[in-house]
Amino acid sequence: MEGVKLPCFLEEAQIPSLPKSAYYIPNFLSLAEEEFILKKINAAPKPVWRHLSHRRLQTYPSSLTQQNTLLAAPLPVWLVDPVIPRFKSFKVYHAELDNHIFSSSPHKSPNHVLINEYTPDQGILPHEDGGAYYPVVATVSLGSSIVLDIYDKKLDVNGKRQDVPRWRILQEPRSALIMTEDIYKTYLHGISETNIDRNLNLESISNWALLGCKEDYELGVKERKIRVSLTYRDVLKVKNIGKGLGLLGKWSGS
Repeated sequence: MEGVKLPCFLEEAQIPSLPKSAYYIPNFLSLAEEEFILKKINAAPKPVWRHLSHRRLQTYPSSLTQQNTLLAAPLPVWLVDPVIPRFKSFKVYHAELDNHIFSSSPHKSPNHVLINEYTPDQGILPHEDGGAYYPVVATVSLGSSIVLDIYDKKLDVNGKRQDVPRWRILQEPRSALIMTEDIYKTYLHGISETNIDRNLNLESISNWALLGCKEDYELGVKERKIRVSLTYRDVLKVKNIGKGLGLLGKWSGS
């Protein structure tokens, strides 16, 4: 596919200055693929969108129950292909040929996708993904770039959390970011509420060397536009209940 550049091995995408469990792949999708997925997202009926105070979201195939259980149902085809096969194409050095980032997860593949839409001034407080998921999160960015801030989970001697992020990751449109192991379990991640991302340079951005188009950020600032993220995870607990999935499970956008 034109414009898509994928590594053969996951380690080729490792972010050097972070713990050895964060990987960045620019140009993970083509412009045409990005446009197609965004059209599917925007074609969703209004009830599919859930509005929060700082963003709106869609959840596929459904939201988790209060017991952190996923009601079994397939993901829409447009969220599977080409994204999931590409995640599985990244092999791990010195491993079996079929070893990929989800090969050790319970279902060997993502079974849940969270779609978040952020306007330029929206963000999300530092948080962790929690124990409902296998400790791998793979995020695809669409529409606009964003800076993801990584914070230490530990509090300081005064019982306060640090105000300044320990690392900053610049996520370009059509890129993929994979976090697992230490970076998933030991740190928090969040997005600041700002219209413009600043201080974008080699010293400040951990994945600067891996960016697909550094020229877009050579002035050190980047105005945000509407950004959509696709977050792929494997929910640990799944329950088969037949066809009783409700609106979110029924609408596939096909």
